[in-house]
This record gives sequence, C-alpha cells and structure tokens, in this order.
Amino acid sequence: MEVTEERPYRFRIAPRRDMRVPGIVFASRRLLRDAEKSLEQVVNVATLPGIVTASYAMPDIHWGYGFPIGGVAATDVDDGGVVSPGGVGFDISCGVRLLAADCDRPELEPVLPALMDGLGAATPHGPGRGAVWRLGSTARLERVLEGGSRYAVEEGHGEERDLLRCEDAGAVPDADVGQVGERALQRGLEQVGSLGGGNHFLEVQQVAEVYDETVATAFGLHRGQVCVMIHCGSRGLGHQVCSDHVRAMDKAMPRYGITVPDRQLACAPVGSPAGRAYLGAMAAAANYGRANRHMLGEAARRVFRRAAGARLTLVYDVSHNLAKVEEHHVDGRTRTLCVHRKGATRALPPGHADLPDDLRGVGQPVLIPGTMGTASYVLTGVPRGDAFHSTCHGAGRVLSRHAALRAVRGDELRSRLETQGIAVRGASGRGLAEEAPEAYKDVSEVIEASEGAGLCRKVARLVPLGVVKG
Repeated sequence: MEVTEERPYRFRIAPRRDMRVPGIVFASRRLLRDAEKSLEQVVNVATLPGIVTASYAMPDIHWGYGFPIGGVAATDVDDGGVVSPGGVGFDISCGVRLLAADCDRPELEPVLPALMDGLGAATPHGPGRGAVWRLGSTARLERVLEGGSRYAVEEGHGEERDLLRCEDAGAVPDADVGQVGERALQRGLEQVGSLGGGNHFLEVQQVAEVYDETVATAFGLHRGQVCVMIHCGSRGLGHQVCSDHVRAMDKAMPRYGITVPDRQLACAPVGSPAGRAYLGAMAAAANYGRANRHMLGEAARRVFRRAAGARLTLVYDVSHNLAKVEEHHVDGRTRTLCVHRKGATRALPPGHADLPDDLRGVGQPVLIPGTMGTASYVLTGVPRGDAFHSTCHGAGRVLSRHAALRAVRGDELRSRLETQGIAVRGASGRGLAEEAPEAYKDVSEVIEASEGAGLCRKVARLVPLGVVKG
C-alpha cells in the first residue's frame, strides 16, 4: 500500500476500495517499518460504518485482534456508527495506576529487598485464582461491576481522593450487569486484586528525570521520588465478556446489512440492542478492571507502610482499552462519537471538563509503562491533541511471545536485571523471557514520536527498582 509522509511523525494511507476515511499513522520512519503488517488492520478499520476523520494508529502499533493494538477509531452514533469489541480488545479496561511515595530512593534503599519480598507475597500474580479482595458472593461481585473503585472505597478500601484521581471518578457509567454472562461472572469472582500474567506487572520505580516542574508538581511528583506503577486489567471476566459479545455481534451483523473485511471486526450500530448490550457489559468489565487495580494499590500501600513506614498517594489511574461515547468537534459541528481506544490512552488537555479541579490547569496524567529494565513515562494531554485526544500506551511488541522465548533465556534475563540493580519477584523463567525488552520497541522512541506528532507532552521519566511479574 502507498504510505505518504504528511509531516514529521505523521503518515497517511489514502482511501481505497471500501475505506470510508484515510488511515493516519503517527510514527517515525523506523517505527513505521516495524508496523508494516499492522497497517493492513488500519485499512480494515477504515471500512467500519459511521467512522469519521480517520483510522488512527499510535507509534506503538502492532498486530491485534481485528483492530491493531495502538488503534483509535471514532464512529458517529447518530449516523449509523458502530461499536466493535475488537476495538477494545479482550482485556477490557487494561490500564495503569501510578502511586507516589512520600520518600525518595536513598530512604528506601536499605529496606528494598524486604519491601520487594513483601510486595511479591502480597500481590497475586500469574494465571488462575488468587485475589486481594475475597468477595464471597456473586451479589458483591455485581456491586463491583456496577461501582468499580467507588464500591471499593465505600467498603473501606482506600480513600475518597482515590476516586478524584481516577478516570471516570472510579466507575464507568451505564454498566449493565445483566449483559455479563454466567461464565464471565464465575471467572471474575475470585480475581479482584490480581495481576494475571503476560505483560502485566507491579513495579517500584524512581522518578529519574522531570521535564516540566510545574506539571510534575501538580501531579505530585518530584525528581528522586519513589513510585509504584501497576499495569493490569479485567482478567478472565473481561476476556469472557469480549468473547461472548464478539459471537453475538457476528450473528447480528446480517440483520443490519453490515459486512466487514475481517470477522474479528464484528460490530453493530451503537444504538442497536447488540450495541447497547456490549457497551453495558464492557462498562461493567471496565469497572472490574478499575477495582482490580485499586485493590492491588491498597495491598501495595499496606506493604509500604509495614516495610518502609511510607505512604502511597494516587497520582492517576487510566485505561488504554476502552470505547467511550464522547462529544467532539468534527467537520464544523459537535458530534456524538463512540471512540474506540485499543492500546491507546486518553490524553485530555488542560481545561477539559472531565478533569478534576486540581488537574484542570495542567491536563491529564498519561501513564506509559515501559518494558522490564527500561523506563516508563508520565505525559500530559495537550491543547488540540489529535486522534480525539489519544496517545500511545506503551512500547509495542516487535516479537511474538514464541519468538521471544527463542531469543532470550529467562534465567539470563533475570541475572541481567539483577546486575542492573532491579529486583525481580514472582516471575517464572518463561514469563520473563516472553516479556524481555528485546520483544518490544524502544519506549523512548515511541514517546518521542508521540510528542513529535503533537499527541502529548513529556512530564517525567521513571526507572525501575524492582518488579513483580505474572
């Protein structure tokens, strides 16, 4: 396909065949080469009914289910726009939670081994069961699906400020528990407060560099400070919700005269029964994901108090797998859009009404996890941010998990990380190898492209001190 460079860090795929809009890829030339196969999915997404402006791809784009990971697409709700579970992914509301400690690295150094041992023991990780919060009944699980982090705080876990510093104030509205199937409920009952496996982690970090002192101070960050970053989602419950509704939409598409170039793009009009059912179930799974990260944060708080006498305060919690109904100015008028962000983070600009009062002057904290042994970043949204105020979500894979296993040995990677002064807890050799830094793009290059494309702005760079892996 022909890809044209419109300006630095912005490439265009002109509409062809069934594409309703162009494809826009934010990347450097080098990152674009890594994304070559995934561009087919950018083109496929551009054929969805009701899509507006463009089918977007972030600099960390790689192959996904239907949509590319790193894909953003908005459809016009009032003009036949559809919602597609593939545009959210299986790990609904997978995202990042960042907590800042009231201590710096030198104060933590003497107790770091004991702290990491405590975090490893207190953080359920890997596949299967195990959770910080033992709910005990489906009725209480349904309260989690309806209330997310809000319900956790109501039950005495955490504090009111946690909700102010969480996207959607801790709970996505319009959750419909009735659209969550019995199998999904079974899978979710005993996993609230657990990492799972794959690329999910809990990491103790140090703020190594601050690029904007004013914004960093508003976020509650300073150079040398210790932080905890948690990356996980909605576990088996979210996966089951996606599977169930992909099947339902695949059957429903003929009813609406919809055809798609890839069955993984199964979709239905936003206002249709199938569309509403998915959005209700997705919101419920998103609330599960919020509560999951919230409870892992609470477990980390207890360990920090016990092992280091330190307090953790929430900086922000934000998802990077979600579809949201939002209003945006498109083609000269305000339109109601269903914005799919799959492996892409919402990046609200200063002054946005959805921001809490103490952040409205500086913009939304955007949390970008790196890979083991590399850096993570805190960004902020910018005025006139493109792609419906969206940016990247991480480094983006370049090697499959099988390829990574062939390229890296887990014991060698563990030794390398420990030589770098990074404590590793909880990870199997296979799990480490699958998530080796070699399996991912350079996160610093991804951030440079995101900022260069005008999607966000750097605030701080964080480096790892220790990690708990699934």
